Amino acid sequence: MGAQTIHHVTAVTAQIGRNLKFYTETLGLRLVKKSVNQDDVSAYHLFYADAVGSPGTDMTFFDWPNIGATSPGPGTVGLTSFRVPGESLEWWEARLEEAGAFPDLAPDEFDRSRIQFTDPEGQRLELVDDTGLAGNSVPWDAVVPAEWAIRGFFGIDLDSARPVMTRRILTELLGYRPLFGSDDTFAAQDDTSYSQIKIHTPDARRLGRVGAGGVHHVAFRVSDDEELLALKARIEAIGIQTSGYIDRFYFHSVYFREPGGVLFELATDGPGFASDESLETLGQHLALPPFLEDRRTEIEAGLKAL
Repeated sequence: MGAQTIHHVTAVTAQIGRNLKFYTETLGLRLVKKSVNQDDVSAYHLFYADAVGSPGTDMTFFDWPNIGATSPGPGTVGLTSFRVPGESLEWWEARLEEAGAFPDLAPDEFDRSRIQFTDPEGQRLELVDDTGLAGNSVPWDAVVPAEWAIRGFFGIDLDSARPVMTRRILTELLGYRPLFGSDDTFAAQDDTSYSQIKIHTPDARRLGRVGAGGVHHVAFRVSDDEELLALKARIEAIGIQTSGYIDRFYFHSVYFREPGGVLFELATDGPGFASDESLETLGQHLALPPFLEDRRTEIEAGLKAL
């Protein structure tokens, strides 16, 4: 088995209209799928990614307008990082300043340039110089010029209630390795992708709570069902309960909560977002997987206009 780089990050919004505007018009990502939460069909599930919805580029959101704000703390994701060309960072700083996203341009502890900022609901985000890192995303240039466009995920920061156990999951199960001898930052890569994960140990004793402006779960890439089921068996063999195999139509999944409290998902690279739409029309219409299609009238009646 290879290293499991990030497949997608799924977060929560209580303001779906502002969310759509920010991620497509400010960050310049493409809306590649407009669907519903398959476990709560009253809620939109929007997927923002590169031009073709490549695995590793996809930030998704559940639309829960009545949920409270996220409460940071153990068991939550504190930061989601995207990768961009290094020479674009000053351009992005000006753009994010104009959008009121409070950008802060400063290098990280490894002297890699980055901009930290927030979305309209306080979601903590980052753009990181990806010079020298493998990747094969297809830039979406409808809003942001291709030479400055976001190229997918760089990584995430986790607030773990049990950091030693979280490290073991990353290194022994998902193929991550300590970065430059660090005991809290880990990286995984292959010929076409890279992911970096930093583990924080918060001072708070009370677990955090996921809400609007927070991350619901993080998904890691597996190539196919064979690899997915093999990892499922390994997770269950060490005493961690999983969701079992779930067919999400656009990918196949297994969920489990890592010992530090964050919900992890394993997701296959395919079948992909073009399974029910052409590449040219991705995200333009409400897409439902076949097992929800007979409920389309009911589902559409329960959704508000974006």
